[in-house]
Amino acid sequence: MMPRRHSDGSPLRPDSIAQTAQAIAQAGFDSIWVNDGIGRDESAVDPLTVLTVCATATSTLELGTGILQLPLRGAVELTHRIMSTHLICGDRLLLGVGAGSTRADFDACGVDFHDRFALFDAALDTLRRLYRGETVGAARLRGWPATAEPPPLLLGTWGAPTAIRRAATEFDGWVGSAKKGQPLNDAIKRFRAAGGGRAVLVTIDVDLDAADRPTDPEAPFTLRCPPAEAARRLRWLRDLGFDDVVLRSARTDPRTLDALRTLLG
Repeated sequence: MMPRRHSDGSPLRPDSIAQTAQAIAQAGFDSIWVNDGIGRDESAVDPLTVLTVCATATSTLELGTGILQLPLRGAVELTHRIMSTHLICGDRLLLGVGAGSTRADFDACGVDFHDRFALFDAALDTLRRLYRGETVGAARLRGWPATAEPPPLLLGTWGAPTAIRRAATEFDGWVGSAKKGQPLNDAIKRFRAAGGGRAVLVTIDVDLDAADRPTDPEAPFTLRCPPAEAARRLRWLRDLGFDDVVLRSARTDPRTLDALRTLLG
C-alpha cells in the first residue's frame, strides 16, 4: 500500500510517489494499492492521481484502489477521472469501490453520511452506463479503445452477508479490510460459497520488529510480530482462500521492502 509519508515521518515530496513505486516494483511485489480519505487528520494524495503516477513509473505492477469511495464525488466527473486513469494504467487497473464508512470524509465533502449506500448504487449505475457508451442526463463520455470495457470492479465491504453475496455475484471480486477485526474466516467462506472471484485483503499493518503477541480472532488482523509469526499468519490467509494481501508499512526503504517480500515467498 502506497504510504502517505516517508519512513522518517516527513511529508511527501514531488518525486516521492514515483520513487516509491519503483522501489516496490524492484522489490518484487505484484501490485500497488492506494486508499481514499479526505476529512481525516492526515495528508492524503488523491488515489487516482497516485495511480497515474505509479503507472508511468512502473510497467508491470497491477494498480488498485482499496477502496475508492464513490459517494464523495459527482458520479459523472468521477467516471471521467476513472476513465482517464484507466487509459493511463491500461489493463493493470483494479478498481476497488465502496460506499465508505468514515463519517469525517462525508462531512468534509458536504455529503450526507446516511445516504451513502443509495448514493453508491446511483454512482455505480452511472459509471457502468457511461462505460457502455450510454447518455446519462446530458453526459456522454466517448472514451478510448483502451477503455471500451470497464476495469475489474471489486466491492469493498467489511463482510456483511448481503454485501459479500453482492461482491460475489455483481462484481469481479471483494476487497476486505484487516482494519476492524471482521470475521475473515466466515466472510471468505461465504464469498467462495457464492462463487466469488478475486478476494483481496487490504490494510494489513506490518511491523516485523514488534513483540510476538497472540492473535485475537475478533481483533484487527496485523503483522505486528516477528518474521516467522508473520509468515505463519500469511500462510493462514492464503489457506483461507485470499488471492491477494496488501501490506501497509510505515517504512518503505529497500531493506524493509525486501524483508516483506521474503515473507510472501
